[in-house]
Amino acid sequence: MFDVILYQPEIPPNTGNIIRLCANTGVGLHLVKPLGFSLDDKQLLRAGLDYHEFATLNVYDNWTECAAHFNARRLFAISTRNTHRYDRVTYTKGDAFLFGPETRGLPTALLESFVEERRIRLPMLPESRSLNLSNAVAVIIYEAWRQRGFESGR
Repeated sequence: MFDVILYQPEIPPNTGNIIRLCANTGVGLHLVKPLGFSLDDKQLLRAGLDYHEFATLNVYDNWTECAAHFNARRLFAISTRNTHRYDRVTYTKGDAFLFGPETRGLPTALLESFVEERRIRLPMLPESRSLNLSNAVAVIIYEAWRQRGFESGR
């Protein structure tokens, strides 16, 4: 129904948590290299528990390769630097959500390659820097899924 793209993720437990989230929501997960860990990292596996086998995971060598996979789909770039709030978007089946690395977010050039309406953010207090990546992914996915009536869920 939806897809999550992690651009150069760095922290194994975050990606493990997102694997578990994707397995439980039917969301595809796409990782863009370089990764800050090995896919058989113990922390990654521990955080994902036994959900790895239920998640759809694709790995791409670079952003160009990944973007080509989503060529005909709506992509949203999530960043604290964006101005459009995530809850003011009407999501549709097939939408994909791009998240940047934990320590630096999406590169400016990549972020600016998205039209402004597809650059969304989660609201936070003014003095806050960012949310945990796996928490941010969960908020976005559950809002998009909620808008679809939790289709295929129970």
